[in-house]
Amino acid sequence: MAEGTVYNGMPAGQLREQVPSLEWRKASGTEGAGVEMARLPDGQVAVRNSAFPDGPALIYTRAEIEALIGGAQDGDFDALLA
Repeated sequence: MAEGTVYNGMPAGQLREQVPSLEWRKASGTEGAGVEMARLPDGQVAVRNSAFPDGPALIYTRAEIEALIGGAQDGDFDALLA
């Protein structure tokens, strides 16, 4: 894998080395472990589990994240919490 390459499933710590300006964000109001997201310079979004900050980072396109957030806002995933 070439230096500077970002790929799905790469260790989040390695992603930080590739993108030093990376800023992880966690939803407000969550305590302890949760999902964190960070925007990449090319517009993609990295997602990691905050309980394992050096674990794998999943990389999604902007369109995929827009669909996820829109679906959550519309209640498409509410049944998962029942």
